[in-house]
Amino acid sequence: MAGFRALAEQVRDPDRAPSQRRQALRKCLERFAPYGHRATWQHLAAGAGFHADDREPDPERLVSALEELEEARSVWLAYESQVAQRRRAEKRLGIRQPAPHDEWHRLTWGGRSLLPCDPSTPPTPRLADVLRRMIAAMDKDVGKDVIRFAGSSPARALRAGVSPMAGSRS
Repeated sequence: MAGFRALAEQVRDPDRAPSQRRQALRKCLERFAPYGHRATWQHLAAGAGFHADDREPDPERLVSALEELEEARSVWLAYESQVAQRRRAEKRLGIRQPAPHDEWHRLTWGGRSLLPCDPSTPPTPRLADVLRRMIAAMDKDVGKDVIRFAGSSPARALRAGVSPMAGSRS
C-alpha cells in the first residue's frame, strides 16, 4: 500500500495516463480527507475545475487539486505535531490523561473526516483555510495551563488546580 507522498508522485507523473493519475489522487483521499472521502473529492474537483465523475480529467487540473490537498495536509500535520509536543509537555508535568479538548483530535486522528459534510455541498474556501479556522477555534483555550506551569513541579500544578496523575509505579 503506497503512502500519501508516493501517490502524489503518481498524480504528477506525466508518463501515467490521466485515468491512472485520477485514481492516484482518489487514493490520496484514503490517507487524508478532511471532509470525508466523497465530500473532499467533490470539493477538490469543483475547485480545480473538473467534474467529479470525469474519468480522464486534464492532468494539470488534477495536479492543482493535489496541491490544494497537500497544502491542507501540511496544515494538519503541523497541528498534529503541535498536539504531540503539547502532550509531551503535559506528561512531563505528570498530566497523563488527555484533557476533554483532546477528544476532537483523538476522534479525527490521521486527518479523516475532520469536518464531515454533505458531499453535494462541501465548503467552498480552500481546504487549508477551513482547517486553519477550525483548528484555531478548537484550540483557542488549549494548553494555557501547560504553558503557565511549564518547568514547575507537578505539586505546584496540582495546587493551582491542574490535576496531574502520579507517576507510574513499577
